[in-house]
Amino acid sequence: MTTPTTPARHQVNFITGNTNKLSEVQAILEPAISVSSQALDLLEIQGTLEEVTLDKCRRAADLVGGPVLVEDTCLCFDALNGLPGPYIKWFLQSLGHQGLNNLLAAYEDKGAKAVCTFGYSAGPGHEPILFQGITQGKIVPARGPTNFGWDPIFEYEGKTYAEMEKSEKNKVSHRGKALAKLQAWFSNEMTA
Repeated sequence: MTTPTTPARHQVNFITGNTNKLSEVQAILEPAISVSSQALDLLEIQGTLEEVTLDKCRRAADLVGGPVLVEDTCLCFDALNGLPGPYIKWFLQSLGHQGLNNLLAAYEDKGAKAVCTFGYSAGPGHEPILFQGITQGKIVPARGPTNFGWDPIFEYEGKTYAEMEKSEKNKVSHRGKALAKLQAWFSNEMTA
């Protein structure tokens, strides 16, 4: 017996060129929220994670002319007062997994926070709404597949993100937590 599919109640255009991020977002949000994607080269201002996400969301909504979802992710090392933070993409590209570990070599504290902030806008002129998720973990030598950013060096409860099954990671990750808040907001909007 086949289960009838329920049409998505909401539709968003996730602004990303990263197929791994798109896959995670779709796995968490669908079928309740239909997620398509579009890669846009958006100027990123410098500032706090929240300021960067709000600005990026406004720009994307103007360019797309409709509802958009944008994301900004940080990896914050406790011993380095939150660095590399929103610059993790560039640190990873320049240093690699081993280089990121080397940044903490002189410190006993290997603690880190994975922070994900999604911005949703209903379209041009609509003020973005932010949804943030944080997972506390630690930085370890790379373990597991190395095909998705810094997942191999971020350990949560004994496993790196890279070592986890996708469904397991989605339940505990910073991205999963932020998207749970987004889902709850959309559910409230439907009942309001």
